[in-house]
Amino acid sequence: MSKYVNYIEKNDIKLIRFDNEAYPSSLKNIYDLPAYLYVRGNINNLYDDAIAIVGSRKASEYGKNVSKKIAKEVADRNVNIVSGLALGIDKYAHLGALESKIGKTIAVLGTGVSTEEMYPLENKKVFERILENNGTIVSEFKLGTKPEKYNFPKRNRIISGLSQKVVVVEAEENSGSLITADFALEQGKDIFAVPGNINSRNSVGTNKLIFEGAYILTNSRDLFYL
Repeated sequence: MSKYVNYIEKNDIKLIRFDNEAYPSSLKNIYDLPAYLYVRGNINNLYDDAIAIVGSRKASEYGKNVSKKIAKEVADRNVNIVSGLALGIDKYAHLGALESKIGKTIAVLGTGVSTEEMYPLENKKVFERILENNGTIVSEFKLGTKPEKYNFPKRNRIISGLSQKVVVVEAEENSGSLITADFALEQGKDIFAVPGNINSRNSVGTNKLIFEGAYILTNSRDLFYL
């Protein structure tokens, strides 16, 4: 335990309980609210306007480009970008926000917030860039929590909870991104989906969302002119 205490002090990790005044109001009314949040970086980002961008880990080049472009344009409006630091769409959403000089990005992890625990390790440089650029790393999981399959769908309710709107760029039929969309629907958030090629597996989930009533996203401006 002492090694985690030292790590918390060394990395200025903030531990916020649900009844603390610093706990984000956006999370107080969601189902199964996290009892604790471990926060690295700029805690103030958790209180600002934010839009979530999520999607397939096996993203196409089209999906990556769209994710990055939308994230940059949204961040340039001083709206933060929330995602899950996964490979594919999430990674490029964070990278797009990092190109902005105004908006910041928030990564919600399914592990502890230490550099050694973050997953996937391929995104370690993105993790570090987020912290270097006044962004935020947040998790409900205590230090020492390794990647467990069931943690990642669970953390999706925090991604949507911190955001006013949720954008799904690419998603297969049973994608974890659709879980985020389900949480967003439960939380009364607007859901946007990028339409895709009907012959692409990555478009099945997003096209289905549109069929079921999600807003079509063809340009970042669509997010602000409903």
